[in-house]
Amino acid sequence: MGHGLSRHGNLTGGWLLTAMVLVWAAAEAAFGVAAAAGPPRSAATTRSGHSSRHARVAAPLKAAITALVPFENAPFPYRGLIPDSGRKFMDKVDGARVGHVSGRDGSVEWEDVVFNDRRVLLYVPQGFDIGKRALIVVFFHGNGATLERDVIDRQQVAAQLAAANINAVLVAPQFAVDAADSSAGSFWRRDGFRKFVDEADHQLARQFSDPHAVAAFRASKVVLVAYSGGYLPAAWSLAIGQLGSRLQGVILLDAMYGQIDKFVDWAERTHRSAFLFSAYSDSTRDQNQALKSELADAHVPYRSELPAKLIAGGVWIVATPAGTRHEDFVTQAWTRNPLTWLLSRIPGYPR
Repeated sequence: MGHGLSRHGNLTGGWLLTAMVLVWAAAEAAFGVAAAAGPPRSAATTRSGHSSRHARVAAPLKAAITALVPFENAPFPYRGLIPDSGRKFMDKVDGARVGHVSGRDGSVEWEDVVFNDRRVLLYVPQGFDIGKRALIVVFFHGNGATLERDVIDRQQVAAQLAAANINAVLVAPQFAVDAADSSAGSFWRRDGFRKFVDEADHQLARQFSDPHAVAAFRASKVVLVAYSGGYLPAAWSLAIGQLGSRLQGVILLDAMYGQIDKFVDWAERTHRSAFLFSAYSDSTRDQNQALKSELADAHVPYRSELPAKLIAGGVWIVATPAGTRHEDFVTQAWTRNPLTWLLSRIPGYPR
């Protein structure tokens, strides 16, 4: 959520976990898919997000799996440095409490409130087949967000993935909790993004009781989707995340707020093997125009019209209609439910 840039390029911008079932049923019903809030009965999920028992899960999946799982390689907590400045990220101490000075006004976001949530949303839609070629969609939310209230309910990211009808799963980490902060946390570390995805392979496999599940997820390609303030961890993931050829494409939803050189460098390196799509409203118009200019300087061709398919080697920089609201971009941009529209245009993953 949010407008305006603060220090480190930050943007201005929950439901309780116990409300997820009702929220999820409503979200899936809105998309016309069978309501399947949470894992199937054979793999009930605990509050920590781990399955309490693991009977074999049939393929294709009979009911969706939804879990909030703590990750060792989550973005936060993070006690390292900010790469651009070399300063400590946790640069405020008050007794036993540490925090990050996040605004030009000297405001502090405390670790125990904002930067201490290791949970990652895992979603496997009804009909997913572990035996088929699969895609892992990693979603970086914007500022002022939580997984339950915003990613699941307001932005309807998992429901949009389900409606795309591709053999794909969702992995969405929690960044700064409900705060005007775009910090990348552990994705500022070299190979931080690769370690996160490696752990996601294992955590997704734990939702199944299939000895081949880890290998199946390891073989899956990844598409990175960033909205709004998610641009900063996305940029660093491309620059030093070291996921290599496993990254099939990047989708930016009104997210080009800075770090343009990192996106251009990545597009130049992967020009024939991956795709880049950036759609924008007035909120990021100037930065997307700068992106076009830098792509041209790097001799990377791009298109300004919407793609028929998101294929390797394609680069699209697309304006949305006048009046498109940044705050609503994930659910209403050039079309209703743009993430569904985009994911359904990635070929090779029929469900």
